[in-house]
Amino acid sequence: MKKLWILILFTLFLAACGQKELEDPVDWETGSFEATTQAKESFSMESMEGKVWIADFVFTSCNTVCPPMTRNMAQLQKKMEEEGVDVEFVSFSIDPTVDDPKKLKSFGKEQGVDFSNWTFVTGYDQQTIESFAKDSFHIIVDKPEGQDQVTHGTQFFLVDEKGTIKKYYDGVQDVPYEQIVEDAKIVKN
Repeated sequence: MKKLWILILFTLFLAACGQKELEDPVDWETGSFEATTQAKESFSMESMEGKVWIADFVFTSCNTVCPPMTRNMAQLQKKMEEEGVDVEFVSFSIDPTVDDPKKLKSFGKEQGVDFSNWTFVTGYDQQTIESFAKDSFHIIVDKPEGQDQVTHGTQFFLVDEKGTIKKYYDGVQDVPYEQIVEDAKIVKN
């Protein structure tokens, strides 16, 4: 009987070791969303089904956090490639009246973006992106009347293949690159 218990415990131990799980996933659902990419192509949340992706919210005339966030995301993109983790990247413009596809493409190039698996989107109105950010990603996006700067969250969001936001991370300072890569690996499995 003792040998049977040892075998059962050993089997349970091996099973637990083989399956990693995300710590404290948020499990927020993304809503429906349609946009235009930096390549002037259609984009929708449905086009992301079946893909694991990392999202953020930026704008091209940002004079504070958006350039370093985008460079940090570009570094994350390289780390994912080095680790062989197949993920997409999506940057939502939070100043869509200013950020046309041409400006988004130029901004991305300036920040070292590889567009092979990174999409910048625009082509909606300000209220749409503010509501989408609040309802789906639980962050504030606010462009005060008459201002050229937009207040917004600075997180990177890990989204699974079903469109569920699993985790979020600081995208400006002390970006936890290794943790994001490891979490993306878990979500992909």
